[in-house]
Amino acid sequence: MSAPTRQITRLDNGLTVLTDRMASVESVSLGVWIGVGTRHETAAHGGVAHLLEHMTFKGTRRRDAFAIAKEIEDVGGHLNAYTAREQTAYYAKVLSEDAPLAIDLLADILQNSLFDETEFDDFQETAFPDQPVGRPVLGRAETVAQMSRAAVTDFVRQNYAGDRMVVAAAGKLEHDAIVAQVAAAFADLPAVSQAKTAPARYRGGEHRTDKELEQVHLVLGFDGVSFGDPDFYALQVFSTMFGGGMSSRLFQEVREKRGLAYSIYSFTSSFNDGGIFGIYAGTGPDQIGELIPVLTDQMGAAGAAVNDAELARAKAQLKSGLLMSQESTANRAEQMAQHMLVRGRIVEVADLVRKIEAIDSAAIGRAVARLRAAPPTVAATGPLAGLESYEQICARLA
Repeated sequence: MSAPTRQITRLDNGLTVLTDRMASVESVSLGVWIGVGTRHETAAHGGVAHLLEHMTFKGTRRRDAFAIAKEIEDVGGHLNAYTAREQTAYYAKVLSEDAPLAIDLLADILQNSLFDETEFDDFQETAFPDQPVGRPVLGRAETVAQMSRAAVTDFVRQNYAGDRMVVAAAGKLEHDAIVAQVAAAFADLPAVSQAKTAPARYRGGEHRTDKELEQVHLVLGFDGVSFGDPDFYALQVFSTMFGGGMSSRLFQEVREKRGLAYSIYSFTSSFNDGGIFGIYAGTGPDQIGELIPVLTDQMGAAGAAVNDAELARAKAQLKSGLLMSQESTANRAEQMAQHMLVRGRIVEVADLVRKIEAIDSAAIGRAVARLRAAPPTVAATGPLAGLESYEQICARLA
């Protein structure tokens, strides 16, 4: 019997190490995913998670910024990071023999950084007002400008701990070797995080910014679902069918047939305890008045008369994207880490495919009905004279 390609080890300090061995490649993608992001900040320190992500590359007790960049580029690798509302990630891609260097660099910037002193955030904030999940990822200029070194170091101390961190690696590797390297590099990592946040409570509403732009940028949003919700996969399939590509309902009706938007698509974003579904449109100021009735009509008819062909097409798009992603070491590492942080286990691709295949028109109808059960969120910027009032939009969706 062949050895398993995916393995899991939990270290004594709570840090979880995931590996996915791919014998057909010569590289390794690996990183540290932390279950802490924007929504774990305090109101006074909004933007600290994103600021921290950038500050970690500015120098450690062992390396200055140039040395960090030089060491990874000397071996032809690359190092990067991102901050989201519930997660922060630091990751690298290197040739197989350089995995120990990548682990050492990641451990160094996460544990030894000096922190030297020397997209439509309005939409999210309107949907989830006065709560951490609604705050902008970048923070606000006035808050970030006043951020102290102590605020950054306190955020690290309180939130970066083994019980909320995952190291994931995929590529040409040996699990035991990766575990040993990670254990040594993160030996001083605290075991228990103090991370906490308020629950996400969708409220809806509107935010308008009238500006002299060439286009109107509009997002129409609805209360979505969490990662663990029974309708999670139904909403994924619906979003693909409704506005996920050139064959989708929105693209065909709004752009191809009517020419009412330069760009039109739908999206779904989930959290551990909630989510949001949205429609983005980029349109001209003379078209916005006609666009809104079309969008609301399409949303009103969205859960009805789902035909077999469009449902099969949407499921095929999701499945092919999922299966094609398995050809990338970076995607495989990311997926393992995301699954572990969100679901507490690695979900096999075959299981995900089965969940997608199980979605039928009844599941789509149920998910869409849930979307429309709460007030919508409207966020718009640009020349807005032709945009209907929030009350009129709500009435069209009733």
